[in-house]
Amino acid sequence: MAKISTLLLVYSFFVLGFSFTCAIAKGPEKSWHEAFCQGKETTTKLHFYLQDVLGGPNATVWEVAKSPISNSVTSFGQIRVLDDLITRTPNPNSKKLGRAQGLITFSDLDVSVLNMNLNFVFTAGSYNGSTLTILGRNQIMNVDRELPVVGGTGIFRMARGYAISNTYSYNVSTNYGILEYTVYVVHTDVSKVKNIQMVMDT
Repeated sequence: MAKISTLLLVYSFFVLGFSFTCAIAKGPEKSWHEAFCQGKETTTKLHFYLQDVLGGPNATVWEVAKSPISNSVTSFGQIRVLDDLITRTPNPNSKKLGRAQGLITFSDLDVSVLNMNLNFVFTAGSYNGSTLTILGRNQIMNVDRELPVVGGTGIFRMARGYAISNTYSYNVSTNYGILEYTVYVVHTDVSKVKNIQMVMDT
């Protein structure tokens, strides 16, 4: 009985707190909160390429730390920071969509695996000013690698979903790679909000 009462109390607190949060939204936040409280979600598919420059004076990936065994076959313990250009097509001169910025850590003793902490920062088109964050395990020798989308900002606030990454091409002599990303993301769609009172306001 005590457990049931506790659960009811927690549930009531959550519902009332959620209702209060939806009701107090003001100004530019109001439309987003209206959409969120009404469950106005949409799924968006994004497709783009990362220009991964691993060497030369214009490199976009740099080693910042390593372990005593980072020279092993799997580079275990090596940490790199990156700031890759995002483009519409594999051509580095195609339309610039933003930057991919974050940390990659070689984190497996036996196979080549990256721990990814990566932000897609969009600077063009309808997603300009918004970001998406992926965080997960990337077994880079696999053809297709699945990574979770754990959040975002702007249009992608409170986003969730997954990304499929693959190596489109890699030039050994220039140390230049092109990575292809297809991202499926669920997020709140403000454009679907009608000019009515919030559902949770009453």
